Amino acid sequence: GDARLFVVEQPGRIRIVQNGQLLGTPFLDIASKISSGGERGLLSVAFHPEYASNGLFFVNYTDNQGDTRVERYRVSSDANRPDPASGKLLLTVDQPASNHNGGHILFGPDGMLYIAMGDGGGAGDTGNHAQTRSDLLGDLLRIDVNSGDPYAIPADNPFVGQSSSRNEIWAYGLRNPWRIAFDRVDNMLYIADVGQNQLEEINAIAASQKGVNYGWRLMEGDRCFNPSSNCNQNGLTLPVLTYSHSGGACSVTGGFVYRGTEVPSLQGHYFYADYCGGWIRSFKLANGEATDRRNWEFGSIGSITSFGEDGKSELYVMSSNGRVYKFVPD
Repeated sequence: GDARLFVVEQPGRIRIVQNGQLLGTPFLDIASKISSGGERGLLSVAFHPEYASNGLFFVNYTDNQGDTRVERYRVSSDANRPDPASGKLLLTVDQPASNHNGGHILFGPDGMLYIAMGDGGGAGDTGNHAQTRSDLLGDLLRIDVNSGDPYAIPADNPFVGQSSSRNEIWAYGLRNPWRIAFDRVDNMLYIADVGQNQLEEINAIAASQKGVNYGWRLMEGDRCFNPSSNCNQNGLTLPVLTYSHSGGACSVTGGFVYRGTEVPSLQGHYFYADYCGGWIRSFKLANGEATDRRNWEFGSIGSITSFGEDGKSELYVMSSNGRVYKFVPD
């Protein structure tokens, strides 16, 4: 168990909170390489599963042109500082607009790196990127960072060998996945996908299920979107939960399934929030259904931008008010 928390700041820094204290010097500062604001910026960090021995970590950010970049770094002999010369570009994806960059990266239980990509932005996915597999927009990517240069395509990716499809794609039909999560206990993958004007959605399927089409832009949540006259849902995977924008909601922020020990009553609950709604909710997945739905009252904690997990699987919430909150027993 590492007593440090690593907090990603959108302008391009990763800060360290050690034993409850924010350290003055950032762990990583790449602000000069980043365009930040709105949905752009430094969007996530993923530590290699073998970080303790290899010191490798990965970041996803939008560069000065607003395009997505995934880079690898290595920690230096100082555990609180990376080796600045270790930066290596793994992947870049052109972004046609400023929004819908996705941006979440994390390692799956299979040791592969997953990269969540939005549909390229604008409204309504006019480029039909999410249903097109010839580009990387609107997709969940899966790459092997342990072999190849700069990475290898896992042999069991679903579209390997299809010349019309990018072989990095693991799943598609996503609009702007704002936070994905693996539940290692039930071996499920959760994807919170931001909706257009009406519906927010949360998807949950077996982590091993590949080639999934989550439906956008044919569907927004569980409703027909475009073209609505030809709403053929064959082969689409629909969400386990949707909610509407009524009541001030606007944009889902996906979290994690709680697998910590400090608050046993939360065990197995998937937590999520809404950026405008200012609330946190949870549910338990049972036979593919969202059950035991709960609304949590935490007072006013600002707009929730992300959730986090520590080495002991305890859960944290990041707010636009600049604070990090932790789930603790009441």
